[in-house]
Amino acid sequence: MDEILNHIENLYLSVHSTPWDQINKIPQSGGDRIYFRITQGEQSWIATYNLNIKENETFIYFAAHFSAKNMPVPKVLAISEDKSIYIQSDLGNVSLLEVLEKEGKTEKVYSLFQKSLKALAKLQVQGGQGLDYAHCLTSKEFGKHSILTDLLYYKYYFLDTLQYPYDKQALIDEFELLSDRLASKELNHFLFRDFQSRNIIVNNDEVYFIDFQGGMQGGLSYDVASLLWQAKAELSNEWKEKLVDYYISEVQQLLPTPMDEVKFKNQYNGFVLLRLLQVLGAYGFRGLFERKAHFLTSIPLGLRNLKSFLAVSPIGAESPVFASILHWMVSDAVVARFTPPVATEKTPLVVSINSFSYKKGLPNDATENGGGFIFDMRGILNPGRFDAYKKLSGQDKPVQDFLEQRTKMNTFLNSVWDLIDITVENYLERGFDSLQINFGCTGGQHRSVFAAEQTARHLKNKYKVKLELEHTNKDNWVK
Repeated sequence: MDEILNHIENLYLSVHSTPWDQINKIPQSGGDRIYFRITQGEQSWIATYNLNIKENETFIYFAAHFSAKNMPVPKVLAISEDKSIYIQSDLGNVSLLEVLEKEGKTEKVYSLFQKSLKALAKLQVQGGQGLDYAHCLTSKEFGKHSILTDLLYYKYYFLDTLQYPYDKQALIDEFELLSDRLASKELNHFLFRDFQSRNIIVNNDEVYFIDFQGGMQGGLSYDVASLLWQAKAELSNEWKEKLVDYYISEVQQLLPTPMDEVKFKNQYNGFVLLRLLQVLGAYGFRGLFERKAHFLTSIPLGLRNLKSFLAVSPIGAESPVFASILHWMVSDAVVARFTPPVATEKTPLVVSINSFSYKKGLPNDATENGGGFIFDMRGILNPGRFDAYKKLSGQDKPVQDFLEQRTKMNTFLNSVWDLIDITVENYLERGFDSLQINFGCTGGQHRSVFAAEQTARHLKNKYKVKLELEHTNKDNWVK
């Protein structure tokens, strides 16, 4: 990580005369790109590190093309010689999803969705004019091949993990029919491909778009379906219907000839289904295969979202195998399979989480049954060896940034959570009343404290369980 930061600093200084005040790693989401926020006084920029050079080249080309057309996207300001790093303008750090989760479904939030769809229409129609699709990251066009690929992605990474018996050849045949129906050659403009509220930044009540490097040429309705049916957003059917009509009125003003609204809505419904399945495939890959907790906990949301769609748009009689699979897949039994048990006020379980110093000995467990976990954090690089962090603790942001950016702490904790989650779920189901989890390091001040804090946060968010968190060596911390 130090080498990456050195390269970013050199690139930054190639376009700025004075050093930055600070640089902080931004939490990663699903991709392999690593983002950093650079600040200098009141100004800030985003630095991206990514070894997928083709992906970087696509983003840089799209950003330059859209910026020249005054679209609401970041401007790329500097690019490293090997194109593994680029610095772009910082549009802000609050997404539309965060605004929605904080403020709820208010008139203001509704207006932000309207602004997003209005800007999307311009990006698709006007932004797509003159764009060289040879720069696309994968396919140039979202046609039959891309649609079938999404369906198979869902099949292999989600459906097949459920071990549900079905006629595989019949399903593939029905996928072929669905791909033919959706692969219309009409209304092909720029398709964002991942147009969802996480990729919309809100700043001073204006909206801006990020992460559009997966774009290609395609049907207008796909991006609308992606935004309005995002599982995390949980928009009402009333909002969805009104916002679709609003988008149609906006895009009609930009097209040279009026589009067929009935055909648009038919394609929109098909793309809603496709997008919901593609998202479940992503949840399956990132959650079931890569074991990333965020994606695992999103699976029930995705299934419930699919269930609400099937209630208003049933699958046609031409796809009987697919229809039977989908209706089974959204059943309560399948949703429950991915829904972790959650504690209530009457749940007896209390999880005791401690950080400790091996120099002072292990924490005491006064409960009747004892047991639990002890994790040795001394295999993680110690921030306390550096003067800048010596008098801080794992509760302080500079130490947290150090551990997340310069060590394998996140990998370590993901493995820890895989283990303890099994026990927590079992104890919740069996009505046990206590579990102790301990994290030890040399001084009980940096690594173990961070691990204990993050584990408490993980268990609280996932299981709503009662917690007792203690840093047993706090009185001896270096101050």
